[in-house]
Amino acid sequence: MASSSAGFVTGLTAAALATIGYLAHQASASVPADLGRTQVDSTPAPGASKAPRDRRHPEALPTGSGQGERVVYSVDDDRVWLVGAGGEVRRTFRVTPSSVDPAPGTYAVTSRSNRVTGSDGVPVEHVVRFTSTAGVVIGFSAALDGSTAKPAPGERTGGIRESRADGDAMWRFATIGQPVVVVP
Repeated sequence: MASSSAGFVTGLTAAALATIGYLAHQASASVPADLGRTQVDSTPAPGASKAPRDRRHPEALPTGSGQGERVVYSVDDDRVWLVGAGGEVRRTFRVTPSSVDPAPGTYAVTSRSNRVTGSDGVPVEHVVRFTSTAGVVIGFSAALDGSTAKPAPGERTGGIRESRADGDAMWRFATIGQPVVVVP
């Protein structure tokens, strides 16, 4: 009986992963052409500014960031919004970007880890991964020591760092399959 249960669980897991892959493909296929561009290394050019999109209301949810329950991440604002099913912002917070930015588009949470060592060697918790770019896995995480330092120059990392309190909120909100919308 135990082997048939294991086979059943394996079958369900395979079906769930196939469904997530299909939905991620469908989401990426519906991204407008100007949002679907590939961005291999988005380190700003020397002297370039990552100015907030709305200086008067930096916490305002970006227009065109999708519908329904989702995580919204603005690369230019270094800000995240956790958005409920009705479009209400449940929480917004600043983050420290990784050295490799994800391209604008719609993704889905693909994996999560409670505690691991980040690509920069820092112990992190509540890791929520949603894509990879040029071989670098990208996701949100909080350093166990509470630090949110920027990556060292020349280091290729995908960890978008948040405070531990914001990391807890992300962990509770962004489960496997949750849409993540990346905007400029």
